[in-house]
Amino acid sequence: MNFPKLHWTKLHSTDPIERLNGESKKRTDVVGIFPNKDAIVRPVGAMLLEQNDERAVQRSSLHDSRNHRRNERRSNHQLARSGTLILPA
Repeated sequence: MNFPKLHWTKLHSTDPIERLNGESKKRTDVVGIFPNKDAIVRPVGAMLLEQNDERAVQRSSLHDSRNHRRNERRSNHQLARSGTLILPA
């Protein structure tokens, strides 16, 4: 694959795309018939923006938790080297 390794976990399944298609169908079925192209762009565009915001929050919280674990490991290693960390038996 030519995608960055961070993207590989997202590419193993088409479930996210199918979920977006289902959500789009659900929101457009409520309206039924759209008078023009702009009328369909509004609800579908709003749904896509909503999904993008949710993914951005997920990515940032995942990034924060990875940084927290990395920093915790570093400080544990530093404490272990100095002999002040008491490891569980």
